[in-house]
Amino acid sequence: MATVSGFESLSRPTRSDLKQFHELFLATYLASSDEARRQAVAALSQCPVVPQETALFIARQPIAIAAIFLTRSSAISETTLLGILPGASPAHARAIERRDSLSPRLIENLVGLHQAHRSRGAVEHEVDREATLAETRRQAREEELREEIKALARAQTPAETGLAPLAAIAEIHLALIVRFARSGETGMLSVTLADALGSSQWLTERILLDISGQQLATVLVALAAPNIDCTFVLTRLYPHLAQTGRVGSRADMLLAGLERAACVARVESWRRADAYTHRDQPLAAGNAAGTETPSAGASRRAAG
Repeated sequence: MATVSGFESLSRPTRSDLKQFHELFLATYLASSDEARRQAVAALSQCPVVPQETALFIARQPIAIAAIFLTRSSAISETTLLGILPGASPAHARAIERRDSLSPRLIENLVGLHQAHRSRGAVEHEVDREATLAETRRQAREEELREEIKALARAQTPAETGLAPLAAIAEIHLALIVRFARSGETGMLSVTLADALGSSQWLTERILLDISGQQLATVLVALAAPNIDCTFVLTRLYPHLAQTGRVGSRADMLLAGLERAACVARVESWRRADAYTHRDQPLAAGNAAGTETPSAGASRRAAG
């Protein structure tokens, strides 16, 4: 989901972004559970742009995972759909039939496929249809329930987490982040950033996985890090942001589009959700005055 979330944040993904996402998605998909796969595919079905290699891969997965993508995704091209049909199961074909719009060519191919499937038995056809409909309804119910739970968590966690307000980043944290970005030590950078945010390392690892750099830029702006340090860290971790144009690097343009108040609000929502999920993690901000978390000592020893 972190991989998908990072891709969703790209307003206009480049060809390189699409290729990188496809490779990363395949690796994480194959290493994930069936439930995680369903969640990721459901999220991708709402994306306006998806690499066609990724769309083809998802479309050929078991119907329990592929159904929602085949039915709802506007990113999957007609060429890809036509390429799927010759070997598609009846359940996959019916998922395609439920799309909002079908071209005459696609309809013609679906009719031909149904004629071939009928010869295999009407009973099997009906059983597969009911199974597909039941699976689609189940996924829709699960998605609604997840949204309700998230809304309830957002409403309740501010009073429960006891999080201290986010403060400007301390010099020691900033120095370590710059140092680890320069040396490419993303693991230590993640630990230091977690200490600066007063969050779990799980949250900062997810932030760093955003290949667009948007989430890390949001955090740095929220922490009031100097612009020169923000640019350095972003260009070191995400080389595509080092590309320059008439108005500066892509990192400069990214930072220029971020307003601190909005960044603080977004980061605070991440911290609340993180504290709610990881109750055993420190709840006070690691950069608050007079506060020292266990990882702060580790950060100072690393600096030494």
